[in-house]
Amino acid sequence: MNQEHTLKLLESEKAKKLLGELYGKAAVAENQKRYEDLVGKFVKEFGEKDLYLFSSPGRTEISGNHTDHNHGKVLAGSINLDCVGVAAVNDTNFVNIVSETFNQSFTIDLNHLEPSDRMAGTVDLVKGLLKGFEKSGYEVGGFDAYVTSNVISAAGVSSSASFEMLLCSMLNTFFNAGKMDTVAYAHIGKYSENHYWNKASGLLDQMACAVGGLITIDFLEPQAPVVEKIDFDFASQNHSLIIVNTGKGHADLSADYSSVPNEMKKVAQFFGKEVCAEIKEQDVIDHLAELRAYAGDRSVLRALHFFEENKRVEAEVKALKENRFGDFLDGITASGNSSWKWLQNCYTNSNVQEQGISIALALTEMFIAEKKRGACRIHGGGFAGVIMAMLPNDLVDEYVAYIEKAMGEGSAYRMSIRPYGAICVNQML
Repeated sequence: MNQEHTLKLLESEKAKKLLGELYGKAAVAENQKRYEDLVGKFVKEFGEKDLYLFSSPGRTEISGNHTDHNHGKVLAGSINLDCVGVAAVNDTNFVNIVSETFNQSFTIDLNHLEPSDRMAGTVDLVKGLLKGFEKSGYEVGGFDAYVTSNVISAAGVSSSASFEMLLCSMLNTFFNAGKMDTVAYAHIGKYSENHYWNKASGLLDQMACAVGGLITIDFLEPQAPVVEKIDFDFASQNHSLIIVNTGKGHADLSADYSSVPNEMKKVAQFFGKEVCAEIKEQDVIDHLAELRAYAGDRSVLRALHFFEENKRVEAEVKALKENRFGDFLDGITASGNSSWKWLQNCYTNSNVQEQGISIALALTEMFIAEKKRGACRIHGGGFAGVIMAMLPNDLVDEYVAYIEKAMGEGSAYRMSIRPYGAICVNQML
């Protein structure tokens, strides 16, 4: 489909309906222009070709904080912020990508996919994806892509995974006849981060971005996680999801992040197992004295968080299915309390005077206590970064003004759950 036909497609009623589902009715015109501008930029950069449009969302973690790496359960959703790309096959051995958001332009030779010594940055990530396709038995080929993203970077909504899943969708559409499933996408994204970024990530971010909608995932068998879509619209409850960016932590948080899965696994190792999903909570309680001596008190608390958080995910999913929204909100509050008290990932012990997360949570809890409505919790990996709040729509403007006065202008983002994950837009129309 050339430029003229692509622009006509974007003006169709079907396209407007899809854009409304992806971004909300109020944002249709804005995003239609976003796609049109991107098509023009692609043609200017790469020339007139057979164009395809792609979109891949960021994600929000609603419950299941730090459970996926020990093969637990999560409740997550794709959001109305996304990575968008225009792409076309180029019949060469080269992948050419322009990333407007990060002002990058680079070419990758498919015959040279080894990581750099640095093992960081977008080029290594893309090389890792391409290598992951090959190692998984899928086809790759040369293509051109022009990409932009409004997924907030370094804010716990998975801007990297969104970009990864966008490229997976392109490679699946162009070279694999659309036969790949979202689990395959997620494993390839994980492979790239593990082996080309030295990042010990799990599958949560990639799965939530790839699948789309509100989903629950059970990672008990990580090679084949069980994914279930939850048919629930927060807008029907007149509630909005707010993400508050509390500012980037100044300390290197790698050790803090790694300590969470490692300490949980230390508890499992006491029983001769690898992860907490392979042991029972009662076993931990029954061997508490020995475990405290073997693994340490924080490790035991983090393991207990794992078990209780799994139960909360199950309870929240059940509450949503049974339309018990108040009970669902109570579950979010309980999840946040457990992360703060048991998991202990609201600040780093290396700098106890820097507690942006704790401040934002304290202020939000005060706001919710006064209004007697809503819920909040830490969002994502923790130690620094973002919190989430679920609030009635009539309180959102007041809350945003209140929290931005404390945390900085532009720190609060109103989001919605979108029904689709990583997609080829053309194939949806």
